[in-house]
Amino acid sequence: MTNNAHPIIPLSSRRAWECPWYAVRQDRILLPGGAEGVYNVVEMHDAVWVVPVTAAGDIVLLWHYRYPLKAWGWELPSGRIDDGQTADETARRELAEEAGGTAVDWRFLLRIPTMKGIGDEYAHLYLATGVTLGATHHEPAEVLTVHTLPAARVLAMARGGDISDAVSCLALLLAEPFLTTSGG
Repeated sequence: MTNNAHPIIPLSSRRAWECPWYAVRQDRILLPGGAEGVYNVVEMHDAVWVVPVTAAGDIVLLWHYRYPLKAWGWELPSGRIDDGQTADETARRELAEEAGGTAVDWRFLLRIPTMKGIGDEYAHLYLATGVTLGATHHEPAEVLTVHTLPAARVLAMARGGDISDAVSCLALLLAEPFLTTSGG
């Protein structure tokens, strides 16, 4: 069933807090029963995730340290879409910056919300094939290493919980029909 009605009505909004990467907007709202309430929304730029596949069929993964989690984890190249840039342009930029990669072919997989209850970010998921790797250009806070692994192994890692980034797992599983997964 599709219902396009907006049952919660914004009455006013103010920026409660912001930094260069995200902001918190506080909305005064009218609820369906007539009561007023407050809803805080994390505002973020949309972002891209790229499943990079080499000509040999291996998948490029990043072993990335995430400070908020105080943990290392496997994930795909990803990053925010800057003002004035398209998702396609950002996907190419992030593959080049984080993995040093360029791709022969690109396929858009899906656009999906990442923080449906608290924020407005959408993830744009891509498959990049025929990837060749070169020099990376990491930001100072990006502490990571680049690895290539057989597709079958990476898909098993996504299914088995070895890849903890949920959007990376989704992108990998959506890309699976387009991959050659021999080996492991």
